[in-house]
Amino acid sequence: MRKPKKLINDRFDVAKEQFEGLLCAMDGKLQGLPGITAAIRSDYPNNKVAILTGGGAGHEPLFAGYVGKGLADAAVLGDIFAAPPPNVILQTTEAVDNGKGVIYIYGNYAGDNMNFDIASELADDDDIKTHTIRVWDDVASAPLDKITERRGTAGDLYVLKIAGAASEKYDDFEQIVAVTERARDYTRSMGVALSAGSVPQTNSFNFDLPEDELEIGMGLHGEPGVSREKMSTADEVVNKLVDQICSDLPFQSGDEVCLLVNNLGASTYMELLIATRHAHALLAERGIKVHNTLVGNYCTSQEMSGYSLTLMKLDDELKNLYDLPCNSFALRK
Repeated sequence: MRKPKKLINDRFDVAKEQFEGLLCAMDGKLQGLPGITAAIRSDYPNNKVAILTGGGAGHEPLFAGYVGKGLADAAVLGDIFAAPPPNVILQTTEAVDNGKGVIYIYGNYAGDNMNFDIASELADDDDIKTHTIRVWDDVASAPLDKITERRGTAGDLYVLKIAGAASEKYDDFEQIVAVTERARDYTRSMGVALSAGSVPQTNSFNFDLPEDELEIGMGLHGEPGVSREKMSTADEVVNKLVDQICSDLPFQSGDEVCLLVNNLGASTYMELLIATRHAHALLAERGIKVHNTLVGNYCTSQEMSGYSLTLMKLDDELKNLYDLPCNSFALRK
């Protein structure tokens, strides 16, 4: 049986060591909190609502890669594909709180939901105001009438961008919550997998996919998608992804959107740019204007081959917030 090949050290230290590497790469712009895998902006001001994100490692550059001015103020990490523990979330909440409250933003997964909820209750006991925004952008993971059961995927990036900008521009906690939740509700994603990612601790791939097949709607951790199909052309796959996304919100002629073409780990820029080309053409046919396009590694799943498409519909406020500057390891505007 084929095994993953990775240049690592102790397989149980990969989450911690990659986090330490990120801190090194940031040249002092991120401050690690002692004894835990959590980071806070070194230039974090003491007069704003705090944005705290987090989740399992293995999706780099999500989550800590989006800590910086105009994005998240802090991030907490669990082990590979595992939620961060409540005590780590609480310690980071306490570190980032300055009396104006803390907004939690993370992908909608059972472990993350449970642990962030526990941390929120403990923070409330310490008189720290919190609010939770769970991202559920993955169209494939549940029907629209059960949207709160959907998974969070690459759409986290857009929600964090709007939250970070809003928290820099606005002082009112509820105003920041409202516009961030609107960004979440205007964001949809759909992916395709060609091969599996792996879990370093088990040194094994997390699902099997025949060489001549692809899976539409595969989750970031190997959760089943909506269909397994024979390999086809890029345009045929992008047709399906765009159709599913656009019919779900729905996106209509005259809408303006941001488009994210996200590498799930092992796909090449060649493949991503071919997908970008056709996604633009399909959106133009629908009368949908693309305001901004991001292409690359934004939310990965180890070496999973494939990509996801994400659209965030814009209104005037969201567009203005999206265009504000930001500076982090993985996103700069």
